[in-house]
Amino acid sequence: MRIKITTGFWAAVAAVLTLLGSAVAHAESMDPLQAEQNKWFALAAALGIGIAAAGGAVGQGRAAAAALDGIARNPGASDKLFTPMILGLALIESLVIYALLISLLLYGKM
Repeated sequence: MRIKITTGFWAAVAAVLTLLGSAVAHAESMDPLQAEQNKWFALAAALGIGIAAAGGAVGQGRAAAAALDGIARNPGASDKLFTPMILGLALIESLVIYALLISLLLYGKM
């Protein structure tokens, strides 16, 4: 069985390397304590947004699957299921955006 590596994987690797590389690039111009702290801020930002995006994707997938399963079982209920599903997806996405905001704030502390 072959494992297929997608472009999303490479985008995530590039994002992590960029965040970690920025702390290393500026390490020479600051004291060692600041460089060490920046390294941990970069790691926290990268892991925070990665975990939030993965959790949001799983949550949105499960919500959409449950709504589609309900519509498949009872096509007449599609009007009643559509609005709560969209509202739930928007709330899940807002949590991911909050995680992005916190990651950007951590990145700004560097």
